[in-house]
Amino acid sequence: MKSTLFPQILILWIRRISVVFFCLLFLGGKASAFTSLFVLPQWSPQAQFAGIYVAYEKGFYLRHMLDVTILQGGPQADPWTFLREGKTDLVTQFLSSALEARDQGLPVVLAGQMVQKSSLMLVGRKDRGIEALGDLSGRPLSRWDSSFRLGFDLLFDNQNVVPRIYPQYYSVNLFIRGVVDVCSAMYYNEYHMLYQAGFDFDELSPFLLEDYGLGFPEDGIYCTESFYRENSEDCEAFAEATLEGWGYAREHPEEALDIVMKYVDRAHVPTNRGHMRWMLHSILSCILPASGDSWEAGVLSREDYSRTGEALVRGKLIGSFPAYEDFVPSGKEINHVP
Repeated sequence: MKSTLFPQILILWIRRISVVFFCLLFLGGKASAFTSLFVLPQWSPQAQFAGIYVAYEKGFYLRHMLDVTILQGGPQADPWTFLREGKTDLVTQFLSSALEARDQGLPVVLAGQMVQKSSLMLVGRKDRGIEALGDLSGRPLSRWDSSFRLGFDLLFDNQNVVPRIYPQYYSVNLFIRGVVDVCSAMYYNEYHMLYQAGFDFDELSPFLLEDYGLGFPEDGIYCTESFYRENSEDCEAFAEATLEGWGYAREHPEEALDIVMKYVDRAHVPTNRGHMRWMLHSILSCILPASGDSWEAGVLSREDYSRTGEALVRGKLIGSFPAYEDFVPSGKEINHVP
């Protein structure tokens, strides 16, 4: 445990010294004007969190008077556990996971919705005869568990398919080795991993949940109700600065990749710049709206919230979900325009 935490503690103290220097140089020593915030992304460093890394490295958080410490996510750092135990102030997580945590007694609220569109998908091998969803019945399929399984289970029910399900953990090795014919994937991540592992895209059959009306908003910024009550302006400032980070990443993608790779290399994550480039390009379109998109960056629509909560209840993953106003305390909302 000490070996895991020591680098983050060292970085924290270096960061503290830098903030004090910034205050003395530019703010006449008003260090107390800064709010210290700890944030834990839900997974290991990658371009999925580029907006956070860019906002940090470009000083956007400092401009919002926030002294931010980015903790290293991954399988060893469960966001909800860290939040419950007071080891972090903010976390990123899927909306479905947040509603599950809330239903289980952790009073989380949304500070800002980052990823508006789902990238969850199933990928089938055409050489095993997987061409359409109906081909999944009776076939070996690896699936993520917990809240990730919601959309997949609803898809199976809606399409009346019954695959043979195997647990999928942190890799797609079962698919690559031919143990399963179909695997779970994120479009911005595992789908491209398969390409880098030697599959041509025309050898794969992709089934995006979004295309079947089962895509739900994903990464959001969360904290506890009590923390938000006491620090609402800082929470909203963090979300705003993070969106500025995403905006900068869209305008300067190669510089953003330089920043991402610094975090990747520091954490010894086994990936490469080409994969991170695919991830950044893919996820940006799910965070920042293009011309014609009906959603607003950073804002969870009431419609998407209700649709996700109702699906979780139907799937018996939660018993109920709170009113929109209780879950989104900022009061910001938008309705989709057809």
